[in-house]
Amino acid sequence: MPYHTFKCSKCIPERTKHAVIKGHDEDLTSCLPLGYLNTIPGSISERGCAFCGAKHVIGTPMKDVIHLCHGPVGCTYDTWQTKRYISDNDNFQFKYTFATDMKEKHIVFGSEKLLKESITEAFKAFPEINRMAIYQTCASALIGDDMDAVAQEVMNEMPDVDIFVCNSPGFAGPSQSGGHHKINIAWVNQKVGTVEPKITSDYVINYVGEYNIQGDQEVMTDYFKRMGIQVLSTFTGNGSYDDLRSMHKADLNVLECARSAEYICNELRVRYGTPRMDIDGFGFKPLSESLLKVGLFFGLEEEAQKIIEEETARWKPELDWYARRLKGVKVCLWPGGSKLWHWANVIHEEMGVEVVSLYTKFGHQGDMEKGIARCGEGALAIDDPNELEGIEAMMELQPDVIFTGVRPGEVAKKLRVQYLNAHAYHNGPYKGYEGWVRFARDIYNAVYSPIHQLSGLDISKDEIDMNNGFVTKNIISDAKIDKEASIANNEREYTGKYDCVTHLRDKTY
Repeated sequence: MPYHTFKCSKCIPERTKHAVIKGHDEDLTSCLPLGYLNTIPGSISERGCAFCGAKHVIGTPMKDVIHLCHGPVGCTYDTWQTKRYISDNDNFQFKYTFATDMKEKHIVFGSEKLLKESITEAFKAFPEINRMAIYQTCASALIGDDMDAVAQEVMNEMPDVDIFVCNSPGFAGPSQSGGHHKINIAWVNQKVGTVEPKITSDYVINYVGEYNIQGDQEVMTDYFKRMGIQVLSTFTGNGSYDDLRSMHKADLNVLECARSAEYICNELRVRYGTPRMDIDGFGFKPLSESLLKVGLFFGLEEEAQKIIEEETARWKPELDWYARRLKGVKVCLWPGGSKLWHWANVIHEEMGVEVVSLYTKFGHQGDMEKGIARCGEGALAIDDPNELEGIEAMMELQPDVIFTGVRPGEVAKKLRVQYLNAHAYHNGPYKGYEGWVRFARDIYNAVYSPIHQLSGLDISKDEIDMNNGFVTKNIISDAKIDKEASIANNEREYTGKYDCVTHLRDKTY
């Protein structure tokens, strides 16, 4: 049995089946960890909640929207500005965050009045924005506030505004993935089909599961436009609220992140007959195959092939330069959902790095299946790890770099393991041909950073001659003697700083 037991989790026997080591000739029936289950009490999970998955991951990248959290201010603050989902409207959704700021009295007496006041105040503060998304939290869900009724009341009083309500409290699922599902279905139910778009091409797509991290969306939509394809909407990076209401008019849903957005694609297929096509924007080979797939669907193979040849000729030599220097570098692949399997094999095939571990905090069994199938033998796969397990894994595996989020990344730096931000990127975008080279460059800079190499030097026991050089102790001592002499002679009032300057100037270094 390939299960791996962490020493730090022996007191939590339920964690035994949540980590495996991929052995020789083992298939997914014997090396698949349990996944997407409720967090085990006492394990101190690093997961996000369903509210986080709805607001932070899916909702907030919409650019021309006031995103209002109906709950305590901590909920909205925790889901603000931690991902670089930039937009072309001066990053409105990035600059501002809104909350009703529920207090104890609102829990006792209700907060629907507070919600209506907050909605009205937000629209008046930003009259140029007339679209809003309201997100439910545990607090507002537990007391039963009717957010839909309040939103409808405001829309009746202010006919120029439109409001989307997402009922996804933190406890709505095992992890933030539960929130992905909630907001996907809510958007289809409430908003899709309520706007008729202007069609400018014979080839129309929705680009789904794309959140424009540092410009990813712009890279990919540029390829589509060069092929002659109209991108009707992007769900939801740099996406417009009203464009996303017209998703029903697309000929094809092109899906990037299956973990966060396959739900809406499946619903659009059932309700409007729109086919779904999964693609991969990371890596030369997966991206080329993806562009060809979309091209084949519309009969635009030649246009797709032209882009592939141009971009490959321009960027492949640079990728090869980095690949020669990254061969054998050991990495832990500890990202969010789909990057677990988008990156698992291609970073090895195209950059030469070795994936020694992979994990997911909120992925489903399907994510683990694809990730483990694509990584090599001996890789440690973990579901919903905690900080202590992550530390133990790094101590045992001794990776050169981990790809993860900020919180585990900061822990890794304390262990002298470099990390790259897999969620918001260090120097993105990472999608596209140029983006993949940029990713390789970031890995190279992490591995070969001179500062990182110096961080391993232990200078705590170096012998230092305290009688030479810049000696703070002597400066303070000299200043004290001068002060006492000056006061005794009543020559001037002592200020404390001029004597130090004099002594510093007279020192020989």
